[in-house]
Amino acid sequence: MNLGAALETLGKWESGTARLTESVSVYREALQENTRAHAPALWAMTQMSLGGALFRLGERESGTARLEEAVAANREALQEYTRVRAPLQWAAIEMDLGAALRLLGERESGTARLEEAVAAFREALKEDTRARAPLAWAITQTSLGIALCDLGERESGTGRLEEAVAAYHEALKESTRARAPLDWAATQYNLALVYRALFTKTSKRDQLDDALEAVEGALDVYHKANAAFYIENAERLREELLALKDKPKTARPKNKP
Repeated sequence: MNLGAALETLGKWESGTARLTESVSVYREALQENTRAHAPALWAMTQMSLGGALFRLGERESGTARLEEAVAANREALQEYTRVRAPLQWAAIEMDLGAALRLLGERESGTARLEEAVAAFREALKEDTRARAPLAWAITQTSLGIALCDLGERESGTGRLEEAVAAYHEALKESTRARAPLDWAATQYNLALVYRALFTKTSKRDQLDDALEAVEGALDVYHKANAAFYIENAERLREELLALKDKPKTARPKNKP
């Protein structure tokens, strides 16, 4: 377990996948000894760790196999880390499960995985409450918002996108600019994306104004932090929004007499 965790930590900071692949192998070897029947809590902890390593591998690979395995490992862990028995661990696994399902959903054409991701994040919020763990609550709200936005872009209505806006605004109650400026900026950037998605469905130009206000707030923080990668992405989004704003409204056809 310790070796697997060390390899996973190294793998996070390396560009390749060798260390993460090694960590997966170590966790799987540990599961041969730490069986559910022999040591259920340790088995569940190892399954959770395995799920995390598989998720990071899945992020770096183009297919879905590793992500499917991550989902399976997290669901195994939930068999022992139940909400009644270990509520905080249960919430953490629901978060990890939601992250893997969301990434799967982004890579697949349907909405089933995204629906499952939304459900997992909402489960996590039952224990990661604002009163108990305010920053974890905010992170979960942001993750929920991203999944809802992904889902809303694939659906014809605006309900999911509006739920995403609400989730981001909830997150901003704790991820304030003063307390966590980069988290605040990331949420503002995500808000800009969802407002743009709303505009594509409704053509309401005030949503473009909301999107521009959000991305400009994010840019201000990113410039102060010299966060070049995030500046580039936010500048690109700002340019796209300005182009949409400058585009003339499409005239509605007049009814024939």
